[in-house]
Amino acid sequence: MTPVRFVLPLLAAMALPSAAFAQAKPVPKEPPATDPATMKIAKGFKVELLYSVPKAEQGSWVNMCVDPKGRLIVSDQYGSLYRITPSPIGMKGETKVEKIPAAIGMAQGLLWAFDGLYVVVNGKGSGLYKVTSSKNDDTLDKVELLREFGAGAGEHGPHAVMMHPDGKRLTVVCGNQTKLVKYDTTKVPAIWGEDHLLPRVPDGNGFMKGVMGPGGAMYNVTPDGKTWELFSVGFRNQYDAAYNKAGDLFTYDADMEWDFNTPWYRPTRVCLATSGSEFGWRNGAGKYPAYYVDNLPGVVNVGPGSPTGVCFGYGAKFPQKYQDAFYICDWSYGKLYATHLKPSGSGYTAELEEFVTGTPLPLTDVVINPVDGAMYFTIGGRRTKSGLYRVTADGTAKDAPAPAADPAATAARATRLALEQHHTSVGQPAVDAAWKELDNADRYIRFAARVAIEHQDVKLWVEKALAEKDGTKAIPALLALARVSAPCPEHTKDKKVAGDPALRGKILEALGRIDFAKLTDEQKTDLARTYQVVLNRFGQPTADERKAWLAKYSPAFPTGSRFTDVELLQVFVFLQDEAAAAKGMKLLKDSPTQEEQLDYVRALRMLKAGWTPELRKDYFLWFVKAANYKGGNSFAKFLVLIKTDAIASLTPAEAVALKDTINATPATVKLPEEAPRPFVKAYKVADLEKALETGLKSGRDFERGRKLFATGKCFACHRFDNEGGSNGPDLTGVSGRFSARDLLESILDPSKEVSDQYGAVEIRTTDERIVIGRIVNLNTDNVMVNTDMMNPGSTVSVDRKLIEVMKPSKISMMPSGLVDTFKEDEVLDMLAYVLSRGDRKHAMFAK
Repeated sequence: MTPVRFVLPLLAAMALPSAAFAQAKPVPKEPPATDPATMKIAKGFKVELLYSVPKAEQGSWVNMCVDPKGRLIVSDQYGSLYRITPSPIGMKGETKVEKIPAAIGMAQGLLWAFDGLYVVVNGKGSGLYKVTSSKNDDTLDKVELLREFGAGAGEHGPHAVMMHPDGKRLTVVCGNQTKLVKYDTTKVPAIWGEDHLLPRVPDGNGFMKGVMGPGGAMYNVTPDGKTWELFSVGFRNQYDAAYNKAGDLFTYDADMEWDFNTPWYRPTRVCLATSGSEFGWRNGAGKYPAYYVDNLPGVVNVGPGSPTGVCFGYGAKFPQKYQDAFYICDWSYGKLYATHLKPSGSGYTAELEEFVTGTPLPLTDVVINPVDGAMYFTIGGRRTKSGLYRVTADGTAKDAPAPAADPAATAARATRLALEQHHTSVGQPAVDAAWKELDNADRYIRFAARVAIEHQDVKLWVEKALAEKDGTKAIPALLALARVSAPCPEHTKDKKVAGDPALRGKILEALGRIDFAKLTDEQKTDLARTYQVVLNRFGQPTADERKAWLAKYSPAFPTGSRFTDVELLQVFVFLQDEAAAAKGMKLLKDSPTQEEQLDYVRALRMLKAGWTPELRKDYFLWFVKAANYKGGNSFAKFLVLIKTDAIASLTPAEAVALKDTINATPATVKLPEEAPRPFVKAYKVADLEKALETGLKSGRDFERGRKLFATGKCFACHRFDNEGGSNGPDLTGVSGRFSARDLLESILDPSKEVSDQYGAVEIRTTDERIVIGRIVNLNTDNVMVNTDMMNPGSTVSVDRKLIEVMKPSKISMMPSGLVDTFKEDEVLDMLAYVLSRGDRKHAMFAK
């Protein structure tokens, strides 16, 4: 379901200027770049098309920087560099474009610094270069290779380069198909691994199969390109990054759209890349969920998209709010967001505002020109039509002073920065300082503290970790000890466990002293994850160690916490616990979402012990049910791979007995169907207004609300607390922005105010096709349209040259009547669940 009030307008920009259908003008051989008149622009700003790039001569522009004279330097994705002199603001004049003579191109990173042009080449000759003038004039013709990148290029290859806030170094950004550059120092402890306790499921289509972590990385580099410091890792494909005034580094990381509607799908997100940070990209289904203690979450989830250029608004002649904004480009959906960041603890929270949107508007880069105070952005990429645009304030937007600094946030950030000074070998002072913060309520501070400890000689703190009595400190301390003491098997030459069994016993004993019942759900999940890392790196426990673990945790499992149970089940399966099959199948049966079910099915596939014939049959019949589930391009093949592993775990006798069940399909087996819910009422807002005033204050059943959220098909389109689809807006933080009445109204009457961002567009073509859906991608002249929000894979291709007329649909893609079978108290439970902020420590996850 798509609550239309939760999102900002976009799809009106998809229409031709007329609100009704209008005959399109004849399409020239090469149409001009998208007309700003068709764009949706934030109030108080205007957009000019300065230059429509002739594709045959100058290609498709993907990157941009500003030189000291206020000229722009741009790069064709597959060709040369060009220098642009923009026309004067507010005056008649022509934008001048000249080709740069230097024999270099295919750049995805450009920066003018230290009297020259730094270029990150992504393609043949991939590497970091510096371009200068051989005659010390205005002609850029001398090319110097500073560092060759070697393996890894293409759309997930090396990308951006920017100035470090210290003014003495550069920062270089590389995607996850770039082999790690040989570094001289590292803020990230060089002890990363895959750390999957059970074998990972590779991508269903084989994408990047066999590629190990840590994924995309960011480096700090000296101007001569000789000294490299690894700063942050674990990204999928962060195209660009930027520093705020405080010196904190932000990026916009990519999702894997083939993972839609799986528990390992991670939306595009803005990330605060702190010193030594890890963001958990691993190939296939091995991506770390945001809640894993050994990685950091995003600041804000954006949703499906293709992140490209980013920048802060500093130097723009904009109102203060927009000067301080972090601008991020989404290539697929044609959105330039203004991300309004707010300090929160040692990190940040954020609100997204659509600043400029259009269709087609394949945004590639954005910069602020400090000479004229304007914003410039480019569209292009993948050989699509390219253009250069300028954004200026029209003087009508109200300005306001920057908000006062939050003393608590300032102090928390100072604590984090102090810990980050210890992200190198320091000694006992670093251990003492970091230990104090291992139980800090601030996640970034806890992470920085553990990283500081991992940088120190383990002899200084091994006994301290093993003796720690405070469980909240013991968990990260023992996680650190496991990570520094044994390599991840997948990252060793022989792929074998190399951890010392004696140390494993000591770590397990220390973890076993923690009072599980006194931990919060989050801490229980952290503990489960720590066990996974320990057992992955140190291998199977002894019989006595296994017995002790099962004796402690079997009575407490299941815990009733969605994420704790998912992670603990993996440990039970690894230990081949006889009771895991029955408990895991009960969790599977009671799971309301396909994401949660996939988590349990994935774990149980590796279990050989404790199955009864009935449980085995029920397990394989789940695949018949799942045949009707929808997801991304790899979804069906993920199911095949999971099922294949499960079949391999059978004994020969089981395989024979279960043959018919294993081969069953929806056509051959009729599964028991849930009784249809009876119609209750076609609700109107007035029917529930009185109940909203009093019925949400107390006594609501959040667990039932979660199940009703699934019953109403809401999870099919919406993410909430790290599960659900992404074709509709993420509802996790909706309670902070909208009232219960607004939420109810958008559910009951989704077409009352159709959102431009998540609504449909109606397209008619010259070959008499009518396509209704949401534009999700484009490539050259092909426009990809999703025709069913509940099925991310239901896309059709439309040739842009054949589009005759196009307009926004007046009907929301969110169906109406979703709660017509709910009783009044059920509607209230579901609303209460959505308004509960998705807090994992909330009672909604307690049964």
